[in-house]
Amino acid sequence: MEKKKVVVGMSGGVDSSVAAWLLKEQGYDVIGVTMQIWQDEEPEIQEENGGCCGLSAVDDARRVAENLGIPYYVMNFKREFKENVMDYFVQEYIEGKTPNPCIACNRFVKWESLLKRSMDIGADYIATGHYARIEQLENGRYTLRKSATAAKDQTYALYNLTQHQLSHTLMPVGEYTKDEIRGMADKIGLNVAHKPDSQEICFIPDHDYAKFIEENTDCRLPEGNFVDKDGRVLGRHKGITHYTVGQRKGLNLALGRPVFVTEIRPDTNEVVIGDNEDVFSRRLTCGKLNWMAVEGLPDDGMKVTAKIRYSHKGAPCMIRTIGEDLVECVFDDPQRAATPGQAVVFYDGEYVVGGGTIL
Repeated sequence: MEKKKVVVGMSGGVDSSVAAWLLKEQGYDVIGVTMQIWQDEEPEIQEENGGCCGLSAVDDARRVAENLGIPYYVMNFKREFKENVMDYFVQEYIEGKTPNPCIACNRFVKWESLLKRSMDIGADYIATGHYARIEQLENGRYTLRKSATAAKDQTYALYNLTQHQLSHTLMPVGEYTKDEIRGMADKIGLNVAHKPDSQEICFIPDHDYAKFIEENTDCRLPEGNFVDKDGRVLGRHKGITHYTVGQRKGLNLALGRPVFVTEIRPDTNEVVIGDNEDVFSRRLTCGKLNWMAVEGLPDDGMKVTAKIRYSHKGAPCMIRTIGEDLVECVFDDPQRAATPGQAVVFYDGEYVVGGGTIL
């Protein structure tokens, strides 16, 4: 019987390296690919900024592929990354939202673009080193199940994958803990066994989002007013791209008490300031929905656990459809800083029901 062919997206890190090894051990015909996404900079800038796909990542991935005895290629996805991730990131901030570029990259670059190109060359699947598991439910739908290790679970950042994408994806790392993965890499002699995890947004390693936006657009967002919820002016802000809902540090407002960003109003160029309790809410609306475990919600809604950011532990809530591509989410208890532009992901136990973008 002919082996199934799988293209493994190799970032040069330990997780994707072990994913390639595991799949080879399972009998797949494995091809390693690193996605070149960084734009046209000098080599030393690429080296510094490339994160999971910089020049050092290519070197590490190539060495791992040689070690495993699998073919290895670098594929150019610079245009797809710029359009679907960098341009989206900038536009969301200009509109007063807080985007999640990793979710956009997963959906439109790591999956949509890589899967198409991989199937064009005869692959049956693509695979990654994400900590998540893919299962087909009794209703026939594919969904994500949380990884074996809650500490590393990455299902939140993958909620936007389509049924077609999930049906052609393998995630072998999801069955293991990080320590087990590093142990396997040690055992088979991979040079990346103890390489640290990448933490930052790969194209903004210094975390200065506002500077990146100014340097990469013709848009110079002006200073404006800090206001309270009644519209009283409290001071001047540096431009709305410097702020996000829930932020306390860096406001430079001497009001005699801790204050927080509660809302960003791009239309009036105002940043609304309030007390800690003003950042909490029981209700949010989301759009740009993607359903996994279900095709859509029942008429009377559904009780789920929702995560409103990657680090959020999740909270019980009721979700129901309130319009075309719109869902209202009502939490049992108020949640802190539900931020427009971020994802909200719904879980039924360990399984991803679906999710959307907070409005």
